[in-house]
Amino acid sequence: MDKAEKIEKKYLNLLREQYPTRQAVCREIINLSAILTMPKGTEHFMSDLHGEYEAFLHIMNNCSGVIKEKVDLIFGDTMSRREKQELCTLIYYPHEKLEMMAAVDEIKDEWYRLTLDRLVAVAKLLSSKYTRSKVRKAMPADFAYVIDELLHVQKDEDDNQVRYHDKIYETIISVGSARDFIIALSDLIKRLAVDHLHIVGDVFDRGGSADRILDLLLDYHSLDFQWGNHDILWMGAFCGSEACIAGVLKNNLRYKNIRILENAYGISLRKLILFAEKNYGGDDELEAAHKAISVIMFKLEGAIIKRHPEYEMDHSLLLDKMDFSEGTVVCFGKKYRLNTDWFPTVDPANPYELTEEETEIVKGLKQDFTGSKRLKKHITFLYEKGGLYKIYNGNLIFHGCVPMEEDGDFTGLPIEGEVLSGRAFYDRAEAVVRRAFYDGRIRDDLDFMWFMWGGEKSPLCGRRLTTFQRMYIDDREAWEEPQNPYYRLYFQERICDRILREFGLYHSGAHIINGHTPVHATEGETPVRAGGKLLVIDGGFCKKMNQTTGTAGYTLIYNSHGLRLKAHHPFTSVEDALLSNSDIESDSELVDSTKKRILVSDTDKGKELDAEMQDLYLLLRELL
Repeated sequence: MDKAEKIEKKYLNLLREQYPTRQAVCREIINLSAILTMPKGTEHFMSDLHGEYEAFLHIMNNCSGVIKEKVDLIFGDTMSRREKQELCTLIYYPHEKLEMMAAVDEIKDEWYRLTLDRLVAVAKLLSSKYTRSKVRKAMPADFAYVIDELLHVQKDEDDNQVRYHDKIYETIISVGSARDFIIALSDLIKRLAVDHLHIVGDVFDRGGSADRILDLLLDYHSLDFQWGNHDILWMGAFCGSEACIAGVLKNNLRYKNIRILENAYGISLRKLILFAEKNYGGDDELEAAHKAISVIMFKLEGAIIKRHPEYEMDHSLLLDKMDFSEGTVVCFGKKYRLNTDWFPTVDPANPYELTEEETEIVKGLKQDFTGSKRLKKHITFLYEKGGLYKIYNGNLIFHGCVPMEEDGDFTGLPIEGEVLSGRAFYDRAEAVVRRAFYDGRIRDDLDFMWFMWGGEKSPLCGRRLTTFQRMYIDDREAWEEPQNPYYRLYFQERICDRILREFGLYHSGAHIINGHTPVHATEGETPVRAGGKLLVIDGGFCKKMNQTTGTAGYTLIYNSHGLRLKAHHPFTSVEDALLSNSDIESDSELVDSTKKRILVSDTDKGKELDAEMQDLYLLLRELL
């Protein structure tokens, strides 16, 4: 017996412990065979949430409009528009809606009876594409048995099952469990509507409630996360990169997001604000703090750029290009006038050296970031669920770009003394990012985290940042931020095919799913590129982007019928949704439909189950 045969024998012996009899093996083969014939579960893709908690919460609750679609499908003209809106709002916010109705004495036994029946109808439709076992696992434990009975009641000749069904409702109401049962059914409906969620980067910055979004995602049943450049900035800050810490503070001070720093994560701004008032003081203490941390950031970034010439970012070294006597700065060989001559903490002789006070401020901020328990919980979650890219059910998902040259070749980037490109660079970069988390003492790893945030050749950024110019130069010519050729080339199918092949995807139905660059629908841009090969799903969740993009975010839906894109309209508030049953309106666009329904057997999970089944057939032969 050779080595391979010994390994197979050992594996079959282990499998036999789990399935000791022929009947047990047959039962599992039958089970797996049946599962493979079911429709694939529904995947939702969302990107660039940027701290907009209320809008994200609502879209999670309405499952990107899928709940409303199912309610319309089931009840059609048998319910009025208002009744259907009321039912949808109840499913979205069962706790809050029930409290509001109870406060004005709107809940009667007959309402409970009718509502329970309607919720069961919605749950029954959504559960039809899953195995009974999977649906049962999704049910809240306290009500699992009863819900299972209600979902599978069948009308018979003497209406025995129907009477049984009615008696369950009657008893639920009479024992005072109707409220909890409605909440349980609403949660189950939302759980069944989305089988798996992909977050394609950038949960942080701009909006101020990324922490609340992450709290919501922590308990989500099935998801993955592709890191965005704003996420990597926060991850680098927690790992101990001083430049990333300064970048996080600058972003949040710019948008006046103090709550997430001080209240959510315990980052004290007191010393920074006192220092800023003394040196950059004015009418607004936060604006002064923003100016002070910006200078600190440019100093820290300059030190990294000097340590790493391989980043090719010398063009960002501008503190030493300022002429304080004439109030100018030289950028790319051209002299520009500065809009301020007030740089009290910059020494012209040593412009990238921190002052003693700045050094102490950075030291204290680093202690706050690395010691924050809540931030640790959230960053750990991002590491556990996330990565730089994901290949899932034939789609390639990443936030930013695959750095390319003008001719379509992949850009070779130096990393750990080796020049890598394409997938090889992505894989090595992810290893470095992970090592920074588990061993934050390696300075080069922390520097690399900062490069991934803002490097022109970083796959998470892919453009030349002109942060200094936008702050200190009024001439907008200096603000231009050239992008990597990827963002021009990805309109071509051949380029997208090349990228897909680089990541091992050769079949014609594969897609690239991107975030990062907002789609300006107001200017005629479309998220669908390269004949449907690539989809950019950054639609501007952040309220500050809504007018620019013309939408308030996208959800890409991949179900057993194909790909569908939902463009969301701006959200008002949860309060408005509860009071007036308002919903986020969404425009739906079919991106890619299939003639043959996509089954579990066509998915990654299906391939795993099929491999398990083939092993069971081998064991079955052993048991004959």
